[in-house]
Amino acid sequence: MTQLKENLIQIDFSPSVRELTRLDLEADGEAGAFALADAPRPQSYHIITYGCQFNVSDSERIEAQLKEQGMSAASDEASAELVLINTCSVRANPENKVLSKLGELRLLKQDRPDLVVGVCGCMAQREGEALLKQAPVIDLLVGTANVPRVSELAQKVRATRSRQVALEIPTTRTEALAFERGGTRVGTMGKLKSFLPIIEGCDKFCAFCIVPKTRGRERSRPMEEIVRDVERLAANGCKEVTLLGQTVNAYGMIEDGGHRKSAPHFAYLLERLNNVEGIERIRFTSSHPADFRDEMINAIARLPKVCEWIHLPFQAGDNEVLRRMGRGYTREAYIALVQKIRERIPNVVLTTDIMVGFPGETDAQHEKTAELVEELRFDSAYMFAYSPRPDTPAAVLGEQVPRAVKKARLNQIIAMQNAITCEINAAAVGSEVEVLVEGPSQKNPKLMTGLTRGNKTVNFTGPEALRGQFARVSVTEGHLWGFMGEWTGRVSLSSFEAERKGAAA
Repeated sequence: MTQLKENLIQIDFSPSVRELTRLDLEADGEAGAFALADAPRPQSYHIITYGCQFNVSDSERIEAQLKEQGMSAASDEASAELVLINTCSVRANPENKVLSKLGELRLLKQDRPDLVVGVCGCMAQREGEALLKQAPVIDLLVGTANVPRVSELAQKVRATRSRQVALEIPTTRTEALAFERGGTRVGTMGKLKSFLPIIEGCDKFCAFCIVPKTRGRERSRPMEEIVRDVERLAANGCKEVTLLGQTVNAYGMIEDGGHRKSAPHFAYLLERLNNVEGIERIRFTSSHPADFRDEMINAIARLPKVCEWIHLPFQAGDNEVLRRMGRGYTREAYIALVQKIRERIPNVVLTTDIMVGFPGETDAQHEKTAELVEELRFDSAYMFAYSPRPDTPAAVLGEQVPRAVKKARLNQIIAMQNAITCEINAAAVGSEVEVLVEGPSQKNPKLMTGLTRGNKTVNFTGPEALRGQFARVSVTEGHLWGFMGEWTGRVSLSSFEAERKGAAA
């Protein structure tokens, strides 16, 4: 799973299982069924989300459940009857934030004993019931594979006045193929842009990564189900959908005699979604270099609605480090893949992940990573120092790199990449870009904001009436974060660039 940045995304949401009936709950016994049906439900809730887009998507699905149960959003945890924390385990800092927040909720619950506190997501899955010992304030502990049950379990907490725990997850290939919770993966409706998981879990088992433990083995969703979800999103006003997976381009992969092959390939899914009326932009993240097939490159180059943005983590530039990481490709193979992508998609925007300080990494090996950054010149990168994750092979390796050394290496890479990003963006001054307008900028409401097809932020002068439309914007300034611009007066309800690519095809 790609950890895009160490951040806090706090979402104020206003759950999606059907109304619970006596029949649904008969396994709990007749008294329990009556108690749950009659119990007062929490009426307001607040969700706090840490981590990547996958966690944001899970929180949106939880939001959909809570809305379906008739609950409303609270502006903060102090005014909510149900507080849910959706957690991340890719690095240590988000986990520390969760523990700190649970400490605050413990004090809040002393004054409001009816408050229901839930922890969901990767940290809940990794820590399991051990987390309950660290934070007894938790009433509800839900793992990554049990997101569809959150509202049901929150209701059970109230009805039975007892803690509810749901942590089962597929850990073997057989379990993964059999495991299916069902139901839509569509979260909040009526949004201009939406995230949609298409594959969950990971079979790569990189030495540094906790995802196979927190998310389980790879399991691809049925293609027809994904198409229906995208059609539903489009019918409700969505114009841009981002397909999600820990290794999203492993979608549909199966094992055949020890070799991975597609059945059907991810490129065919892109083809199907390109034909959904109303959807104007299709993105996907995050891709793994070992599964990036020629068919994918051709699909991005050819399909009008598939955006020319690829997030392709390389992690390290030295072959021995890559081997010990278990990444499954070499430096040379990665460079060749990037060259092939750029030849076939000349206007592609390439972003990446870079890790420094993996156990045993020498100064010379680190310099090979720096050389690769200079050679390939990514548009931007998520850069971080290796952080040991419990229950991963790398955590018990010898030769852990000292913290001060990791910090110095990271600062070097950040300075190099930031300079490259600024140079690339400055070179765009004077050009015109297509922006899907999201509305006024949060930092400066006098400006409108949106993203290019290359996933770069543009803040520009223009009327608020442009919201939801595709505006043609002239770039006046290039910055580390993106562009400043001026609206040219041209606008459309659909994508200019998709039309141009379609005509060229």
